[in-house]
Amino acid sequence: MAKLTRESKLRERRLDKQARREARKHAPADQPADTLDAMAATLGPASDAVDATPDTPDQTAETVDPTAGTLDPAADESAEQARAARD
Repeated sequence: MAKLTRESKLRERRLDKQARREARKHAPADQPADTLDAMAATLGPASDAVDATPDTPDQTAETVDPTAGTLDPAADESAEQARAARD
């Protein structure tokens, strides 16, 4: 009985997969040829776009030192003890 159930599920998956393949084959005929042109038409001209790169570097960004440790001294201490135990 379990074998029949597995085989029927396999058959269903294969049919679903074939249906998805057919849908993908027929989908481009329904969609616009160039999606970038379609997006540009809906967004408007490029002159309206906002410049994503600022002229000055971000003053709030900080350089993080990965060897500086954590803000929790107990965590730093337990990490040191774990390293010492391994060595």
